[in-house]
Amino acid sequence: MKRLQFLILGILAFTLAGCGHTVIQTLNVPEGPVYNGVGKGRTMVILPFADYTFADSHASAHHRYLKVTESLTDRLTANGFTLPIQEDVFQYMTEQNFISLAPYDTGGANSLKHELSGEWDDMTKQEIRKNIQAIQNSDNNSVSSSPGTHGLTPSSIMKIGNNFNADYIMRGRILEYKTRQEVSWAPWKKGVIPVIAGGSSQALFGFIHPDQYDTLDSKVEGGFPGNIFHNAGKIDQGVVQLRVWVQEAVTGNVVWTNRVQIQISPESVFADSQHDILFDQAIEKGVSTLIDNFVTYGL
Repeated sequence: MKRLQFLILGILAFTLAGCGHTVIQTLNVPEGPVYNGVGKGRTMVILPFADYTFADSHASAHHRYLKVTESLTDRLTANGFTLPIQEDVFQYMTEQNFISLAPYDTGGANSLKHELSGEWDDMTKQEIRKNIQAIQNSDNNSVSSSPGTHGLTPSSIMKIGNNFNADYIMRGRILEYKTRQEVSWAPWKKGVIPVIAGGSSQALFGFIHPDQYDTLDSKVEGGFPGNIFHNAGKIDQGVVQLRVWVQEAVTGNVVWTNRVQIQISPESVFADSQHDILFDQAIEKGVSTLIDNFVTYGL
């Protein structure tokens, strides 16, 4: 009886212990600025990046730009640089007409959307939807709608640098930001079991998913096990490519530039394969590589 009581109390205690919350906390610059870092006493202004990825929407393009800028801010801060607040930079750029803001949706598309609520027949509404899609596609595929695609003269660079009392101006391009398929035979990435079918004279090597393992005998018995091989193949992979320039604020001269491409995929089937995680890691790795190269060779 006492054993049963202890068992019940143990289960109850275990249940209550699991009633809290799991907290995941990430501080991107835990060590703070490096003492006497190469950027100490220097100010860097990060201008809006040009997005040449033909984003599916302005909102997603803005999200990409924020991710890249935040990562750059972290790595530059860790190297001792001082940076103005990014919203202040953006506001100054728009006030000085260095960039123009692109709306998330055009007035024409909004007007047509309003028409969809009218008493039109199905065929007319279908044509309205086609026109809305055409307007949005045209707007989304317009490279000129990206703020960073606007050119700047040396005098403009000097004006920006003077306003923020900056030493350097950083500009860049987002060239690739997409998902592709990585081809891999690695079983720890595919979640498959290696198998050998056939005798010593006709051995066949391949991979099979765990949920197919129990039916393997029926598949190889009396015939060629062709379905064993199709599992070796494609894994989601995040690809990010960035180009960055750094200019002297007092002259507008380019003092450093470099480009990086990162292709990242889950290390195994147990890794988090969500696309936002893949892209965040790709950006962090790519930006760290660029900034390390800049502080080593660009200063």
